[in-house]
Order: sequence, then structure tokens, then C-alpha cells
Amino acid sequence: MRRKILESERLILSEFHPSEAVGFYKLNLDDSVMQYTGDDAFATISEAREFILNYSAYRIHSFGRWSVYTKKDDQWIGWCGLKHNEDGLIDIGFRLIRSAWNKGYATEAAKSCLEYGFNSLQIEQIIARCSVNNRASQRVLEKLNMTFWKTEEFDNLGLTHYYIKNKT
Repeated sequence: MRRKILESERLILSEFHPSEAVGFYKLNLDDSVMQYTGDDAFATISEAREFILNYSAYRIHSFGRWSVYTKKDDQWIGWCGLKHNEDGLIDIGFRLIRSAWNKGYATEAAKSCLEYGFNSLQIEQIIARCSVNNRASQRVLEKLNMTFWKTEEFDNLGLTHYYIKNKT
């Protein structure tokens, strides 16, 4: 049974569940999805399942990345959520299957996560990072009224735009 965390007009966000391993595996196999992430694909479905089983953010921080499902047909379309990053900042991120692109799902899911972070978790500031070449993600962050902050090199992403939003 999935543990629901958030609900928006068209989406439900819930904690990761081992039954989603095939979805995670296929999501990360898609070169178009992974193009700007800097992440490696899972080698096997079992590796994706192990990732889910060992995902500790919920236990450690009481929040994390969450699976995204459409309300209309209960289809898993990817993930979105918050995480503590290596600099001690709270980061919002999202990754959706290609068939879910250009439907407003990333913006809707991320908006729900920002509201939850600011209102329920009392987080004061949330950042986002994306490749300078990932115009689609930049547009999502702009629709969320996140403000461009800076450009820096980041790990294996290369030149990266940083966006920021403060609790209002």
C-alpha cells in the first residue's frame, strides 16, 4: 500500500514503493529523460528496487522525493519532491516519464511540494538546480516563481543554473 503525502488537482504524490521498481528502471533508461540529470541509469530492475528499499530520506528528514501518480488513471509518471542536498540546502527536483511531459504535471507536482515544504515543514528557503541547457526545467522553475540565483559548475551536470524561492 502506498503512503499518500500530497494531493493536487490532477496528481497524488506518495512515498516510494517497491512495486514502482520497473517504472524507476524504465524512467532512467530513457536517454531523453536522463539527458540533463548527470545520473546513471539503473543497471537492472533489482537495482531500482534496492534503491527504493534503501531510500532513507523519509526516516531521516521526514520528507524526500515522492512518486507522482495521475488521479485520472492512477498511472505512475515519475517523481518529484524535496531533499537535503550536500550543501545543507533544501532542493526541489522532479523527473517524469516522457509521455507526461508538456502537460503541466511537473509544475503542478513541484508547486504542491513547495507549498508543503513552506507551510507544513516550515522550511524557509528552497532551491533548485538544472543544467543550463535544460530549458524545459528552467521554464517549470520560472512558473513556480523561483528566482534565478547563480550559475556554477555542479558535479557531473556541468554548468548549472541555480534558482531560489523564500517562504513568503
